[in-house]
Amino acid sequence: MSATDILIIVMVVLVVAFYFIYRTSSKRMKQSMEAEEFVNANKQVTSIYVIDKKCEKPTEQNLNKQIYEQLNSQAKRHKLCMVKAKVGPQIYTLITDKSVYDVLTPKKTVKVELSGLYIVSVVGVNLQDKKKKTWREKASLFLKSDAKEDAEKIVKK
Repeated sequence: MSATDILIIVMVVLVVAFYFIYRTSSKRMKQSMEAEEFVNANKQVTSIYVIDKKCEKPTEQNLNKQIYEQLNSQAKRHKLCMVKAKVGPQIYTLITDKSVYDVLTPKKTVKVELSGLYIVSVVGVNLQDKKKKTWREKASLFLKSDAKEDAEKIVKK
């Protein structure tokens, strides 16, 4: 077997692998688009009282049994951001994204957009101002504010 034969076999295997990756990614893209359309069609603004929030793997104890059974195997293995909240007279465990999870504070009443048991977004709150900042982000904001003060002093002179 010569080097060109091996090269041709490797190229064929790579082309087949890229084709299957492309097909699976396009299917997942379609599924995510359908899910996003469904969420946007069914969202409603509701006021909730946040009791507790945790990022953990879903179990039958923290989610309803029916909802837990509907989760796919991949979702059961990964940690989800879950918020225990009082919606009206009942207490539910809601699922959310990390960006919304960072904004929610326990023991507070918040207006959110809900789609079933999924918190889509927080209404009336600027997410950029409320999310937790790293020490680098805090330092850069501090330096920017100092630079603005220095510029104002120069302009006044």
